[in-house]
Amino acid sequence: MGDLYALDFDGVICDSCGESSLSAVKAAKVRWPALFNGVDSTLESWVLDQMRIVRPVVETGYENLLLVRLLLEMRVPSMRKSSVVEGLTVEGILERWSELKPVIMEQWGENRDGLIDLFGKVRDEWMDQDLETWIGANRLYPGVGDALKFSSSTVYIVTTKQNRFADALLRELAGVTIPPERIFGLGSGPKVEVLKQIQKKHQGYKLHFLEDRLATLKNVIKEPELDGWNLYLGDWGYNTQKEREEAARISRIQSLQLSDFSEKLK
Repeated sequence: MGDLYALDFDGVICDSCGESSLSAVKAAKVRWPALFNGVDSTLESWVLDQMRIVRPVVETGYENLLLVRLLLEMRVPSMRKSSVVEGLTVEGILERWSELKPVIMEQWGENRDGLIDLFGKVRDEWMDQDLETWIGANRLYPGVGDALKFSSSTVYIVTTKQNRFADALLRELAGVTIPPERIFGLGSGPKVEVLKQIQKKHQGYKLHFLEDRLATLKNVIKEPELDGWNLYLGDWGYNTQKEREEAARISRIQSLQLSDFSEKLK
């Protein structure tokens, strides 16, 4: 029957960190305008640099907004509205994000749906006003565009990015159109449930799932129904050395390099 690849998008196909960080700063200025009164270009550049370091903790795009504000509160004591900031470091964010996130959201009076809507709206406005610059703030990882274009495998995209953004980037950067029914984006439900749907539809295929988030792969391992999937951690994506070392100790997960992936997909 052939091979089927379910691919994460950000951190596997596309290095979107530049765009998502810039969009998060734009959205944060809309959400918390007073916060940015004292923010000059030097401080903004520092935030954007730090965003690349903390990017591995992001599961869904709206979290970028929270990270922008948290970094500003860490750097500028007078902005602080959160009790967790005292003594917090970038390493601390990487280690403790899952416990920090609900605390800061409560202390700032934020909710997930509102931030998701705002983040999507800011991106849509940027795309409408200047598509070229929006596209240019993203980049495909080397070789991935050709691998997708010439792949003889069946390819699905399974991402927490909103479908319209993944679709636009595939078309503009890779020259690839993936049918909409093969793009499972934000709102499609947990990735483990998406994989179950895909395998039901494609019985007899050799199944491969490639992610850059170790936590997601560990969730798949917990589901006996998904035992038939070959699991890969992309070591070029948004993960840490510590996570890559942990993955190497899990027999079910294969660590993959970018060149190996492009070769596999072709």
